[in-house]
Amino acid sequence: MTEHHFGEVRLTLARSTGFTLEADVRVPSSGITVLFGPSGCGKTTVLRCVAGLERAVGRVVIGGNVWQDDEKKIFLPTYERSLGYVFQEASLFAHLNVEKNLTFGLERTKVEDGKGRLAKAVELLGIRHLLKRRVSELSGGERQRCAIARALCLTPDILLMDEPLAALDYARKREILPWLEKLRSELQIPILYVTHSADEMARLADELIVMQDGKVRAAGPLAEVLGNVKVPVETAYGSSVVLKGRVESVSTEWKSALIRTGGWVVDAVASGLKVGDEVRMRMLSRDVSVSLEKPRDVSIRNCLPATVVELGAETGPEGAYQIVKLAAREGEGEILARILRESAAELQLAPGKPVWALVKATAVIV
Repeated sequence: MTEHHFGEVRLTLARSTGFTLEADVRVPSSGITVLFGPSGCGKTTVLRCVAGLERAVGRVVIGGNVWQDDEKKIFLPTYERSLGYVFQEASLFAHLNVEKNLTFGLERTKVEDGKGRLAKAVELLGIRHLLKRRVSELSGGERQRCAIARALCLTPDILLMDEPLAALDYARKREILPWLEKLRSELQIPILYVTHSADEMARLADELIVMQDGKVRAAGPLAEVLGNVKVPVETAYGSSVVLKGRVESVSTEWKSALIRTGGWVVDAVASGLKVGDEVRMRMLSRDVSVSLEKPRDVSIRNCLPATVVELGAETGPEGAYQIVKLAAREGEGEILARILRESAAELQLAPGKPVWALVKATAVIV
């Protein structure tokens, strides 16, 4: 393993159902690594094998500790692996209040400085005001925050999260996402996060591992994987990119914000943003148009000066679409446009050609 890689997971599995798993995964020393893909692609199987809850053939090493090595006949049971596991359901003890749920494991493991560790977890997840509440009095988002705090109390070497927002409605997801972002920035251990939600992937991932049919299809830093037009990451809404930016101004009158990202300033819906906020913006390739001239008198707020980098995969019904990678003419920044192949031909798009990328402000997902 390199210094950058905190853990490595190499697994193979063949089930009687015909499902096969061939996974070779690297885990960085911090941040959120998202295992992303459709249901049934093997994401949760990888997570469960890392935890020792399921058995596959291979090798699992986390933080220099060998948890599984079949060649050396090593397989540590789950209770000997230093990990925290957060399931889809919070699985809190209904007969105990929040505080007793959190101390339940500490009292049995007799870890050093248990109270100090508990206090840190409570502070990190912002649940101090919930400690005396019964589980039945918590919202779904509050229950998951308590479940995450419980997993962190034992200061594990790695935190495993298996679709922790899948059971929550839209409002509860929006409630808990900022706390997950706080974990990413403040937690000093890596998080391996399973989801099939493109929104969660875009908002949380530092590293992205795309799985399909039991195999790793692409892996690497989020922007690098999403920006690969040769192997586009397709979701229900097509391919997309994620840009990191900083809010430069906010209009209270028009409820809009200007966000600086590399060589572009992007107009977006404010949605509670403040000047100075560091944000991520997701742009779907289907929402990006290409023009050879800067348009005038149109409602589209974002007319971004760009240069064609490359023409990528032909996608869509019978290959009708062309994926085009565009880069800012000055400074950093790359986005994808999904247009008809016929349009790409008519515009004579080719690497190096200057164009304008057109994106509605309402299509920028912050």
